[in-house]
Amino acid sequence: MTRRLVWALAFIFLLAPLFANAQDWPGKQPIKIIVPFSGGSATDIIARTVFNQVGSQIGVTFVVENRGGAGTTLGSSMVARSDPDGYTLLVNSTSHVVVASTYANLPYSVADDFAGISELADIPFVIATSTKYNTLSDLIAAGKKPGNHVLYGSAGAGSSGQLFIERLRLAAGFAATHVPFRGTPEGMNELIAGRLDVYPAPLLNALPLAKAGKIHVLAISATKRLALMPDVPTLAEEGLPNALYNFWIGAFAPAKTPKPIVDRLNHEVVTALKRPDIAEKIRALGGEPAPMSPAEFDAFVRKEIAVNAEIVKASGYKPQ
Repeated sequence: MTRRLVWALAFIFLLAPLFANAQDWPGKQPIKIIVPFSGGSATDIIARTVFNQVGSQIGVTFVVENRGGAGTTLGSSMVARSDPDGYTLLVNSTSHVVVASTYANLPYSVADDFAGISELADIPFVIATSTKYNTLSDLIAAGKKPGNHVLYGSAGAGSSGQLFIERLRLAAGFAATHVPFRGTPEGMNELIAGRLDVYPAPLLNALPLAKAGKIHVLAISATKRLALMPDVPTLAEEGLPNALYNFWIGAFAPAKTPKPIVDRLNHEVVTALKRPDIAEKIRALGGEPAPMSPAEFDAFVRKEIAVNAEIVKASGYKPQ
């Protein structure tokens, strides 16, 4: 037996369990969804909305575990290290690609340690405040006063919310100080209490609070006004088109998950997103369904890594 044949047989032997798992998937055991944000966040709500439907389609229970902290890296690290058997998945937001540039020593590779399943939804960021500021211009003017800093929060150091405000700060030329939180719900509570000047929130989280009069939305990161908030101007209308920032939510598996499992997950997720009732639920939350193929989503993620790296570089943010 030649050495090449021995190596080939050994390789097949090592892969055999994965192929067997792929044929048997999904079994009867629950599938775990790690959401690296606190419960009630936009990512958490979209994950539950989509995967509850996927569970109904394939007859399997999806269990969401919230593992927030460290700018989403704690939860993402768990998935990167998990068995690639289709039973542990990740639902993350734009923060997934941001940490590739904002963390110096990530225990995983954002580009190489995950297999994209599909984007789930696009949700615009809004700039939320308490009653202290009436317009975005008021907020920017306050941040331009000598010795004054706008105090803003986000869902963790190096998160997408922090990068959004940094991009806004650079475009408008004002000073700002960052206060990290474990998740958006915690930060919004501080905003309502008046201990923050501003919070960059996904529309999903801001909408009910704005309707209740607890917060005031100064502007929205979108190219046109939204039907859910028709009176709120876009950043372009405020003269800040360069401050636009893309917020999305997507699903991932560990990198070595067999392709048949990834493809099946993609098929079920896309089927769920195209259902009129699920699409309507997402739109009622301020989002837009965004189905993609695994290849499209992987390419999208790599492009987003590069885009956010440029923002980090321009902001002068030092990786932690």
